[in-house]
Amino acid sequence: ASFTISLRTADNVTVMIKLRPGVLVGCQIHIKNFFRSELKIKPGDNVTFTFTCSTPEKYFIMEIQKNIDCVSGPCPFGDVYLYPPGLPRLNRTFIWDVKASTKAGLELKFSTPWLRQIEPGETCPDFISYNINSCIDKATVNIGTFCRNGSVSRVKLLGGAIMSLHLPWNSPLTTSGFNIANRASIKRLCVIESILKEESSITLMSPNYPLGFPEDELMTWQFVIPSSMRASVFFHNYSLSNCERKEERVEYYIPGSLSNPEVFKLSDSQPANIAGSFNLSLQGCDQDAQNPGILRLLFQVIVQHPQVDENVTHLVDLSKEWNMTVTIHFEGWPSRTPVMSEPICLICKDPRTCDRVLTLVSGTVYKISFLCKDLSRLRITAEKGISCVDLRWCQRKIYSLLVPKAITQLPIQLHKFIWKLLAPDLINIEITSPSLKLQQHVPEQRCNTSYSYSIVGATPETELNVGVFCPGGSIEKIQMRNNVTISLKTFGKGFLNESKHQDLKMSFVPHIKDECSFTVSPNPKAKVYLQTPNWPYGLPPYVSISWYVVVPSKQVARLGFSKDRMGIACETGRAYVNIKEETVGTEETVRREDERLPEPRNMYHDFWVNVSNCKPGDKTQLTLQFWVTLADKQIDLGVILAVVAGAGVLVAIGLTVCCVKKKKKKSQNPMVGVYNANVNTQVPGKQGLFTKGRKNNESHVYAVIDDAMVYGHLLKESNGSVSPEVDVYRPFDGPIGSLPPSPPPLSFRKDIKQTLNTEEPPPLTDTDHDTYTFAHQKSGQSEDIGDTNEKNNGDTSTSLLENKEQDGLME
Repeated sequence: ASFTISLRTADNVTVMIKLRPGVLVGCQIHIKNFFRSELKIKPGDNVTFTFTCSTPEKYFIMEIQKNIDCVSGPCPFGDVYLYPPGLPRLNRTFIWDVKASTKAGLELKFSTPWLRQIEPGETCPDFISYNINSCIDKATVNIGTFCRNGSVSRVKLLGGAIMSLHLPWNSPLTTSGFNIANRASIKRLCVIESILKEESSITLMSPNYPLGFPEDELMTWQFVIPSSMRASVFFHNYSLSNCERKEERVEYYIPGSLSNPEVFKLSDSQPANIAGSFNLSLQGCDQDAQNPGILRLLFQVIVQHPQVDENVTHLVDLSKEWNMTVTIHFEGWPSRTPVMSEPICLICKDPRTCDRVLTLVSGTVYKISFLCKDLSRLRITAEKGISCVDLRWCQRKIYSLLVPKAITQLPIQLHKFIWKLLAPDLINIEITSPSLKLQQHVPEQRCNTSYSYSIVGATPETELNVGVFCPGGSIEKIQMRNNVTISLKTFGKGFLNESKHQDLKMSFVPHIKDECSFTVSPNPKAKVYLQTPNWPYGLPPYVSISWYVVVPSKQVARLGFSKDRMGIACETGRAYVNIKEETVGTEETVRREDERLPEPRNMYHDFWVNVSNCKPGDKTQLTLQFWVTLADKQIDLGVILAVVAGAGVLVAIGLTVCCVKKKKKKSQNPMVGVYNANVNTQVPGKQGLFTKGRKNNESHVYAVIDDAMVYGHLLKESNGSVSPEVDVYRPFDGPIGSLPPSPPPLSFRKDIKQTLNTEEPPPLTDTDHDTYTFAHQKSGQSEDIGDTNEKNNGDTSTSLLENKEQDGLME
């Protein structure tokens, strides 16, 4: 197809067709008998041409420039048309170069749907864009690039202007969408008017952004907003130049304000909750000639309806708190930056000071309000520091790690509360949960509560991530060296109810030898899983961790490891696992990294588990997990049968002695061995194993003792007032150490004696020393004193061995 372009001289229009940048010549322009890759049509020319290809839009672009002189003659004010008609379908740019005096203002007024400013490099959805430049003398300032469908309705310029409209080759647009008007001088670089009728959010930039705003210039944004709406301003990106004179600032003119203009620094929080229209001006300064710097600004204006609870204030009393900050923020802060278009939630500490993020400090009382339709999009993050200054005072104090009511009473979900615990030298930190206790979060034992604690220890060399814990477990106490950070993180709304029962506490305690030590009281109804810190990345080199497991007196613990080896190869030193029961005479079990871990075993007393790391090599890391269960103790059936057999022999001997002694003379007044009824001689075991009770047998009655065996002469020498001799076995009740087993030094552990027996220890056997009391028979006392005592005492259902075992366990 052929194209004819005819330009009138009076229109002062030039058309230029040229190759697209970076495109190889694959098509040419054919004019008469000539082929060209570029064509320029001047005012007064009439040119007919064709393209040598069917898709010239892939190879060529077109510029149509119209020069308008408003200095030497009258300006053609009014609507601007796309001229000339009948142009080929190429990507094209219309340019209007208007020359005007700086004493007069030039106004570009846009028809609806108005314009929206975009950042440099950003493209418009329909690929139609406007670019506005201001020309003052010989300097050109880029006012901005705009897309259609926005709020910018007018741009007023000082002096001349260069207006560009970029259209894609397939655009159906036939009108320019703006007109030109003459106005009086605006005495500033430019004025940009934005009309915001409904809830919306717009982004605007200073001229030349992201390059510098012209030196010592002034510009204004005018916002036309219904009085029933509320506007808030946020500066998202700005930089300041180096000023020699004056100061860079922004000024607000707010109708009805008693302090117009209101002046702010660019670093200040900008006004919010503004009712109706207002103006915002940016003022530059005289810059340092050697190092001018850059003044630039990108900001956002958000317009909202007044909120229902706009006048509802919430009291946040932090006057009694110390060393604490509370930050109310949008969800995802600070890693996520909210999209400009998403609904805004503002937190206000007074009617005009609002922001998306508000930080409150301890020692102050705040009255805050919210400009937000959906408070569920807001979160609270708080941080509190606890340190020990006076060692004598802080060692006696217990700190409750609780979330203050000033935070929980707010209608905002708590995201995280962080305690930073700072311990001085030679002092450690102890964390306890006396009633709820803590459960370690592991794959086999997941937390399902509404909140959890993340505990991290910070040493000068490395960071020790102890793990994630939640309430309702078996860990009573955690002791750690150096500084500790505890982060409470919530999951859902259930924390408001569960937070009432928090019992986490901390205190400063004397120095411990391990980096971390746990005290565990296993739940008898559950299998308790415990694992080394820094899971799954491995225990740091040369770190030692201990667990002290409490075993109730009437129960036995079962200890097992989740894998059969440590799974590391040491580059320097040795890694060890030490197991030691907390009782006299037990031998310590030690395993090196190159040995198999112990098989599951029974532990009858409180015990220690210690894990000491070496410096691992070959990209291996020490990660260990073990479990503990509790069960009731069972009396060994073999012991019961042995005792029953022994009792049978004693009964037979007793009956024989009775038959012999009946032949003795009744005239004698023999001394009688009286059985002490307070000592139980029944064999251990359940009562159901014996058919006779104490009332129905004579196992506790002794026959008359032979003359040669009596001790009457002793009683006569003391006039019969001697107290009975008692021989009682007392089990050992001396002190037992509370420290964990001491593993050998890392460099001297090759010759250590190891306990290779991995079988369960034999059941405990009680060696009972019966208690007998020998007393003189008082005159008039019946010979059947044994029967009398039997009647008084009745049947006893607890056996001697059971009593002995209970006494031993009690001690």
